[in-house]
Amino acid sequence: MKEVTAQRTAGTLISSPDITPEELQLAVRNHSMPLEALRYDITPLGLHYLLIHFDIPPVSASDFSLTIGGHVSKPLVLSLDDIKARAATTLAVTLECAGNGRARLSPRPMSQPWLGEAVGNAEWTGTPLAPLLEEAGVRSGAVDVVFTGLDRGIQRGVDQWYERSLSLADASRPEVLLAYAINGAPLPPQHGYPLRVIVPGWYGMTHVKWLRSITVTDTAFDGYQQVTAYHYRTVQGEAGEPVTRMNPRALMVPPGVPEFMSRTRFVEKGVHSVQGRAWSGKGSIVKVEFSDDGGKLWSAAALEASASPYSWRRWTFDWDATKDGEYELCARATDDAGNVQPSDTKWNLEGVENNAVQRVAVVVGAPNQQQAPADGD
Repeated sequence: MKEVTAQRTAGTLISSPDITPEELQLAVRNHSMPLEALRYDITPLGLHYLLIHFDIPPVSASDFSLTIGGHVSKPLVLSLDDIKARAATTLAVTLECAGNGRARLSPRPMSQPWLGEAVGNAEWTGTPLAPLLEEAGVRSGAVDVVFTGLDRGIQRGVDQWYERSLSLADASRPEVLLAYAINGAPLPPQHGYPLRVIVPGWYGMTHVKWLRSITVTDTAFDGYQQVTAYHYRTVQGEAGEPVTRMNPRALMVPPGVPEFMSRTRFVEKGVHSVQGRAWSGKGSIVKVEFSDDGGKLWSAAALEASASPYSWRRWTFDWDATKDGEYELCARATDDAGNVQPSDTKWNLEGVENNAVQRVAVVVGAPNQQQAPADGD
């Protein structure tokens, strides 16, 4: 545990379950998706999860331009109207934050304290990036494509514009979009107005918002968000593995009604149709399983078709809840690449890629009668 102690001393790990003021500052700026919104095939805009690293930058369409340059023969400068005049594509894409589930780790890494609902599924409209790269004339020897946003801030002492890169091969995939609309409406400020990149299958840190430039490089990009942040590492100082595509995950709409603070669910005795969504960026979801005993016994759920190859799949299970008692409901997903959602968390320094199964506490039968509060309470 030496590496954990060193990290805790540095103030980046929290052993206490209490939320810190620093985490609260992040939590009130960002928001997850209420689990009941899993009922929607396409997540309503205000319910889609949101993470903003620094500040929402001031930008207007009238003075916006996108530069595509670097290791190219014909650099481009495009207005928003230029981009909208290109061939348009609308694609349903599931986005999930790489730190989804971070708050369930112990000791808890200091960052946005997601529990498990940092996800959403939206229809993004934009123009494919590949034809623009071709038009710019990518030169021989190109390695990476760097996406730079208009949002600027300081992280671990590094003053930076938010930047991420993809290999030229990944950036040239036909599904990668420069998006200017979500669910049929212009991007709102918090989702990257007027332009952002959408990289289906990849965790949310890749989808750079408020996009201002795309730079082709002939060397590997070494910006902070690329080589320092977003790595799965368990020991301080090791390079770790970069975070890329989403691990498989299934979430359910918790059945019944909640207790206000604990969110424990109460359901009447009977058969309940439990529903949810499952997704993976590493393959197509081929199986979702349901358990009501904390994951000891699993049963196959029914799967429906997805809206696109990059969109979550709806699943349902008829749960026989005819006996009074306390239950722990779980769901787990498997994709066609053989990736299976694990039952337990996998601790790491940044709290990324934690796709442990969801656990929902449910009481079948009437809730315990609580004493009514006295007047004035």
